[in-house]
Amino acid sequence: MTDKNTADTIARILASAVAADPTRPLLTWYDDSTGDRTELSGATLANWVAKTGNLLVDSAGLAPGDRAAVLLPPHWQSAAVLLGCWSAGLAVYGAGLTVPGAGPAGAPAGGAEPPRPVDVLFVAAAQLASASSWAADDRYALSLAPMAMPLRTVPSGFADYVVEVRGHGDHYTPAPAGGPQDAGLAALATKRASALGLTAGARVLFDAATHPDPVDWLLAPLSAGATVVLCGALDRSRLADRVAAERVTLDLS
Repeated sequence: MTDKNTADTIARILASAVAADPTRPLLTWYDDSTGDRTELSGATLANWVAKTGNLLVDSAGLAPGDRAAVLLPPHWQSAAVLLGCWSAGLAVYGAGLTVPGAGPAGAPAGGAEPPRPVDVLFVAAAQLASASSWAADDRYALSLAPMAMPLRTVPSGFADYVVEVRGHGDHYTPAPAGGPQDAGLAALATKRASALGLTAGARVLFDAATHPDPVDWLLAPLSAGATVVLCGALDRSRLADRVAAERVTLDLS
C-alpha cells in the first residue's frame, strides 16, 4: 500500500504493486488475432517503464507538466508508455483515457479538442492516420508486434519506440511530486477498483474491447494490488480454458 502520509502518484502506485512480489506475473497480454502471449513480471514491467522514463527525459528533454499524446490501444507496450509518461510527470492525452475533471480522451471540460501541439507523441504504426492532427517535436511509432519486434519500415518523421527505448538505462527516479494528472487519476483508480470488485491478490481478466480505458485495465488493478490478464481480439471460444490456465479469479470480459 502507498504511504497515506504521502500523496499518491502513479509511480508510487506502480512501485507498491511491484514490491509486493517483483517476480509474479503482473501483466499478461493475449492477442487472439496473432496468437501472441506476453507475460511481464512486476520487475520486467518496471524495467520497461524505467527505460521509457529515461527516453522521455534524456532523449526528448521533457520535464514534469509537459504533454504527451498516446494514441495506442490496450497492450502491454501501451502500459509501459503510459506508466513511463506518468513517472516523468507528464500529462497524457489519448489512449482512451478518462482524466478526472475532463472529458474522455483527455479533452478539456466542455468537449473541446485536446491540446495541440504536444511535446511527445506515441502512436501505433497501424493507426498513423490518427496522429495527423497532432504536432510534436518527438514522435515514436510502435509496431505492437509479438516479441516486441521492431518496425520493418519506420514511418517518415518517426522513431521506432522499441529500438530507441532499449538503449536507455534500467534505473529511473520518477518525478517526486508526479504530474498534473496523478492525484486525480490515483483517486479515480481507487474508485474504479472498488466498482469493479478488484482486491489485493486477485487475478483479473479484461477484454480490451470492453475495458479500453487504462484507468480500468491498468491503474485500477495496480492500485488494488491485483494482477491483469489483458486480452485483445478476444476469442470467446478460448475464454474458459484461458481463465483456468491463467488462474483467473475475476473475469471482467
